[in-house]
Amino acid sequence: MSPIEVGGIAFLCVFGAASIGILLRARVPDHHLSADSRDAIKLAIAVIGTLSALALGLLIASAKRSFDEAGQELRTTAAHIVLLDRVLAHYGSDIAATRTTLRVLLEGRLREGRAEDQRVVSDGMDIEPVQDALRGLAPQTDAQRWLQIRALNLTAQIAEARWMRTETEVSGFPSAFLAFLIVWLTLLFGSFGLLAPPNATVIAIFLVCALAITGGLVLIIDMDHPYLGMIQVSDAPLHRALERLGRP
Repeated sequence: MSPIEVGGIAFLCVFGAASIGILLRARVPDHHLSADSRDAIKLAIAVIGTLSALALGLLIASAKRSFDEAGQELRTTAAHIVLLDRVLAHYGSDIAATRTTLRVLLEGRLREGRAEDQRVVSDGMDIEPVQDALRGLAPQTDAQRWLQIRALNLTAQIAEARWMRTETEVSGFPSAFLAFLIVWLTLLFGSFGLLAPPNATVIAIFLVCALAITGGLVLIIDMDHPYLGMIQVSDAPLHRALERLGRP
């Protein structure tokens, strides 16, 4: 389920609960909303509000960590690509075609990143053609053998980052956790509606608050998928790496 769909469901539940609470206020007997009853309801609201705040805090921390880790992985991959190009440059001119292949692969990855559907993450940069070329080399000196091994190690790290990217997008917040959070927010706003006077100003405030909370929830869920949606990790490190490829 996409972040927008989750946010839409959350908004309907939250604002719907507030509206139902306002409607119930007119039908609940007066002694059920006495001063003592209101105090008890407010205590229950405080507990639910605290749980909701803690849950939102955990979601924000988790999403921020996922986003930062994805950014660090992308910067590390860009550095490995530049290092790989430098290792190939030192190997000799007979491997120039492999350097060209590396550049073409990176250009394809950047084009793919701009054109892909925001709902579908790509597999990233396929480094296997470069690995195949490196395995087919026949080093003539100890220096070339060391450079071949170093280049293969770098390609292995790039390939690992590629599949880590895919796994990052498969994972996400547990559905049960989000469901409980939406239930808590629904109970919270339902209680607000039950205690609030039924007028247009109160309804407008509830509408704005419901939009703000569910909009924040959408952004948090979106940030937990750093290669998809509205908030994505920048490809700037890969663009800078592309500028450095092919230098003598």
